[in-house]
Amino acid sequence: MTPLTTTDEGRRLTRIDRRHPAALALLLMLGLILAGTVFAAVAPKTAEASAPAQSADVVEEGRELFVANCATCHGENGLGIKDVGPSLAGVGAASVDFQMETGRMPMAKPGVQAPRVEDVKFSDEQISAIAAYVASLGAGPAIPDEEYTDGSKGDAGKGGEIFRVNCAMCHNSAGAGGALTRGKYAPEVTGVEGKHIYEAMLTGPQSMPVFNDQNLTPEDKRDVIAYIEQQQEAGNPGGNPLGSLGPVPEGLFAWTIGIGLLITAAVWLGKKSA
Repeated sequence: MTPLTTTDEGRRLTRIDRRHPAALALLLMLGLILAGTVFAAVAPKTAEASAPAQSADVVEEGRELFVANCATCHGENGLGIKDVGPSLAGVGAASVDFQMETGRMPMAKPGVQAPRVEDVKFSDEQISAIAAYVASLGAGPAIPDEEYTDGSKGDAGKGGEIFRVNCAMCHNSAGAGGALTRGKYAPEVTGVEGKHIYEAMLTGPQSMPVFNDQNLTPEDKRDVIAYIEQQQEAGNPGGNPLGSLGPVPEGLFAWTIGIGLLITAAVWLGKKSA
């Protein structure tokens, strides 16, 4: 093996010295750009309706309605009031649409949970204006596209699997709802409009977790809506559902009614034989 001469060693050092100190940073930057491009290509699409740019007049109308009806709890700028109402910056139009179209907001009185109210206080146009104003406070989930809120286009079988894994522990496998801690409760979900079911999953109202499009895709959410609608259409072919609460009311019925009838029959037979 021929030993390196002083000239060869000098050339090697020269080649090393010629490497630009920013080469490593450039390679890292190129790697990040490549990773971001790949993620953008394979990331699941969202089902949010492409929110049209709202005119200044609509946003101003929404602000006036907000100040007159919502500022008492959420503040005139929508950033909330401590111990009264949370900030609405970043909640998005979907949250406003869900809370107001189901009559939960504005709340009639303070409470641990806002109940659903059939008597909605605002028109669709007014709710849209308020949603536009709240959306202007910060980016948030938009109202979902109708394509993904139509349960007839979903797979009820797959939706049932998703519902039992993610929702049944609170809402019950039949969607009849159930009690939670500290006076809160999971409401019944049967009979709820598909759009509102989607918005609830997307925004996580009350004690409900948020299921964004990375957790459950738009198609998954549509399948859940299909399952809930199928549950409603199926009815209760087995008779009285007893609240659809499973073995607890059934066992209570068996003990109070069934055992009671047996005891009565035993007493009657005893008296008859005497």
